[in-house]
Amino acid sequence: GFPEPVPGEEAQCDDARPPAGDQPLAGLRVLFVDDDPTAVELTREFLIRAGADARGCLSAVEALETLRQWRPDVLLSDIEMPGQDGYALVRQVRALDPGDGGRTPAVAVSAYSLPENRVRSLRAGFNIHVSKPVEPGELIAIVASLAGRIGS
Repeated sequence: GFPEPVPGEEAQCDDARPPAGDQPLAGLRVLFVDDDPTAVELTREFLIRAGADARGCLSAVEALETLRQWRPDVLLSDIEMPGQDGYALVRQVRALDPGDGGRTPAVAVSAYSLPENRVRSLRAGFNIHVSKPVEPGELIAIVASLAGRIGS
C-alpha cells in the first residue's frame, strides 16, 4: 500500500514533478485491459502516479486496436472477459509482426492463481502472470522490469 500521512504534517501540494525515484514508469506507455471499468480507472490512476502514460480498454478487441495504433511499452490484461478473453488477446498480439507490437511485453492479471493458470498464461504468450488483487507497488515493479527499467 501507500504510506500513511504523519499526523500534524501538512501535505505538500504543488506543481513540481516528484523526483524520478517516485516515478519509476516515467515516459513508459502502458495499456491495461479489463472489462471492469472501476479496475481500469484505479489501475490507470496508480500507473499515472508512477509516471506512466497509461491507457485503459474495456475489451480485447479495443485493446488490440489500441496496441496496434499506440504501441505501448507494456500490456496488462485481465484474463476473464466476455467475448474474447485475455488468452485470445495475447495470442493475437503474438501473431502480429514485431513492428506492429507483436513482441510487446504482456502481463496476465487474473483472479486465478493456481499453478496451472499461470502455466496457461505463459503458454498463451504472456511474460508473467500476477494474481488479483495485485499490490500497486508489485505491478509497478513488474512493468518497470519488463520495460527494461530495472534489473538490466
